[in-house]
Amino acid sequence: MPPRRWVEILVIVYKTPIGDLPIDLEVIEELKATGKFELMDLQVDEHEHSMEMHLPYLAIRYLKGNFCHVENFHMHPVKVVPILVGAVSADIEAMYGRLLAKYVDDPTNFFSVSSDFCHWGSRFHYTRYDKKFGSIHKSIEALDKMGMDIIETGNADAFKQISVGMLRNCSTKIKIKFLRYEQSSQCKTMRDSSVSHASAAAKVDA
Repeated sequence: MPPRRWVEILVIVYKTPIGDLPIDLEVIEELKATGKFELMDLQVDEHEHSMEMHLPYLAIRYLKGNFCHVENFHMHPVKVVPILVGAVSADIEAMYGRLLAKYVDDPTNFFSVSSDFCHWGSRFHYTRYDKKFGSIHKSIEALDKMGMDIIETGNADAFKQISVGMLRNCSTKIKIKFLRYEQSSQCKTMRDSSVSHASAAAKVDA
């Protein structure tokens, strides 16, 4: 199958329990004009749930201000530009990084990136287990931490988490630091399964 291209969403607002986040149609049109983006239909968007988990936190942060402790912070309306990243080559990934670079360099923009970590278990068709780490969940953690360490190096050629690679290709000044790591369950037998979750902060150095 050919690689999936990067696509944008065909809706005008994301609704969250905290408040509505409108889509930035002006930026959508700018990206469409490059000829490198396609529109994503509603069914595809509804099946992709990773960003759905981010949106309420963005709404709290920008619509309510609950997570901000900066003095004189003023809440302000925000618009979002959802982009779904498919399986693309390193060259194409770098090309999209260049297209999005001006948005990363704009200090008024905030990027929220979601990508996969380890999905372990027979239902995911992945059961790699290195016994030198002891229990299965420790083996999974070692694999995840290896990937996290590589991502923190900032070397876009060293890791293949596509959406993270895109972010790194946008600017050589981006610094990434992982803040927390969790597993949905601790696998102890080959019948178990788990999904790994990690959160990181990234900033563009001045």
